[in-house]
Amino acid sequence: MRWFLLTIFLLNLRLAAIAATSVLKQQPLTGHVLPKAKVAPVLPPSAFLSTAYYHKSCPNLESIIHQKVNAWVQKDSTLAASIIRLHFHDCAVRGCDASILLNYPGSERSAAASRTLRGFTLIDDIKAEVERQCPKTVSCADILTAAARDATLLVGGPFWEVPFGRKDGRISIAKEANNVPQGHENVTSLLNFFDKMGLTFVDLVVLSGAHTIGRCTCYSIQQRLYNFNGTGKPDPSLNINYLNLLRKQCRSSRNYVNLDVTTPKTFDVAYYTNLAKKLGLLSTDQLLYSDPRTGSLVNLMASQPEFFIGQFAVSMVKLGNTNVLTGKKQGEVRLNCNYVNY
Repeated sequence: MRWFLLTIFLLNLRLAAIAATSVLKQQPLTGHVLPKAKVAPVLPPSAFLSTAYYHKSCPNLESIIHQKVNAWVQKDSTLAASIIRLHFHDCAVRGCDASILLNYPGSERSAAASRTLRGFTLIDDIKAEVERQCPKTVSCADILTAAARDATLLVGGPFWEVPFGRKDGRISIAKEANNVPQGHENVTSLLNFFDKMGLTFVDLVVLSGAHTIGRCTCYSIQQRLYNFNGTGKPDPSLNINYLNLLRKQCRSSRNYVNLDVTTPKTFDVAYYTNLAKKLGLLSTDQLLYSDPRTGSLVNLMASQPEFFIGQFAVSMVKLGNTNVLTGKKQGEVRLNCNYVNY
């Protein structure tokens, strides 16, 4: 038995020696480790967007969108801010997939948070003309993204190239839309929300600058005027003269007030300079100034208009690239922005 175990032991040693010799023969004699096989990087969906996406399939697309947006904004200048806001609400839920445009009970569009959204008819008008010239080609998500750019430009904001190629989503759920910030959150909540979208605190402060134009319902600020945080008193961060003005303008909760009290129809940095004077309409706006994480950036925007204009374009491109659908099996090109294809 002892000889048998010794034989097995010697046999194992021999096999191990053979295996080691085989491995050495496969190694380079230089002493360097063989390079690992290269792994192709995983690209984000936005990497498949392109400014040339429709150059052949719909060469007049941007001209169609610009002409339509211009015609509507000429008739109603408040639509510019509405289109920018509609774009944000779309991208804030499931990414920029035009899910906010789907119109049926239980969709994002039917949510309480969406009740004051406007601009749907303008998008429908653009889509109808695009379908006439380029049938079954251009997504509603791309139309809304480009319309937001043109709306910004028409009120004095910056121009930026819009990369195209988004597909339209097939899912739209009201309760998800109610998670979009409504103007009463704290800065931590806002930062967390933007982080989930892949955006930074810089994007938060810069995109909030869109409040340099547009309006808000008095219903949204009633608490600030009369019963801030259940105290039975107004928000102490409101300038007293501004408070009195808002109370006069908001005798009905259905009235509208300008987000920028000084230059409400001009795309400028007055939104930021107003915050230093306690003239922020929404509590979220005023908190951006008082919070140490964002306050210095607010002051930078107020003092550097050119920086704000340039960074706004950068942040809008990032917003428009949020969680886009670009794969062959992802989404669709809707024939009607209100409904999924069947």
